Amino acid sequence: MQLPSLADIQCAHNRIRPFIHRTPVMTSSQMNSIFGCELFFKCENFQKVGAFKYRGATNAIRCLNDDEKKRGVVTHSSGNHAAALSLAAKMNGVKARIVMPENAPVVKKNAVAGYGADITFCKPTLQSREETTGMIIGETGAVLIHPYNNFNVICGQGTAALELLEDIADLDIVIAPIGGGGLMSGTSTAVKAINDRIKVIGAEPLNANDAWQSFTTGRLVPSNNPKTVADGLLTSLCELTFSIIRKNVDEILTITEESIIECMLLVWERMKIIIEPSSATVLAVIKENPDKFRGRKTGLMISGGNVDFRKLPFSQQV
Repeated sequence: MQLPSLADIQCAHNRIRPFIHRTPVMTSSQMNSIFGCELFFKCENFQKVGAFKYRGATNAIRCLNDDEKKRGVVTHSSGNHAAALSLAAKMNGVKARIVMPENAPVVKKNAVAGYGADITFCKPTLQSREETTGMIIGETGAVLIHPYNNFNVICGQGTAALELLEDIADLDIVIAPIGGGGLMSGTSTAVKAINDRIKVIGAEPLNANDAWQSFTTGRLVPSNNPKTVADGLLTSLCELTFSIIRKNVDEILTITEESIIECMLLVWERMKIIIEPSSATVLAVIKENPDKFRGRKTGLMISGGNVDFRKLPFSQQV
């Protein structure tokens, strides 16, 4: 199994640089005061399609040969990767077919449809996603661009951390959310290769803690009926992402639903930027483990900002 290297991520960055946004790294003196550490938010909520996923999708599409482009691409995704692949495919004249769970957020369904992809809905289980995707591949010959079990996708995701460390070189810690592990795989590979003294920490909902279980036991534990407001973190690790995470990640910390929602609201209120629940996990980790971060320069990978404004998780608490 080939694992991505820093050189692979740097090549991906050169490949996709003309097509992506270089997202800002934002700070807030108020947030620093609240949490007792220096926080640097890498804001992929300002990326095209509103999520880091556009990096990996663009790199994967740009790596296709002519025959693969003619056949088109297919993936299964709850939203952000679906939107990212749909737009990246459209920008490169490639047909995109997307399998989405029927309970995906409306805002994400609408985004995918708006980018012109063919959508097939399935039951909200990994088995249903994979079976439906397999059926489409059999019927069309489309090339699978998996949301995270894909070398080129992971290399693309790692470019966000590359940019973060170009802007803020002397970080003590970098935190990224963990779902399927694509962002964390790319992030940890880039960070550890650039400066192995930087601690890399994963943030995962307690209610969807399969990555924590896998990391703790040393064997791949599948996600079993996760129920979390962080809808972007419902998927399980794969052998590829698990191998990278075991090699490069120092620690995975789990957080409660309450902390995720509180931190999401806090960022909206104090920083005036829209983040989705999955992004809020990185700040929730600091909220629940203040002693680990006090006085440390910490980079937070803000994975995306796609939320359904009609169903805000904190609306019942306000």
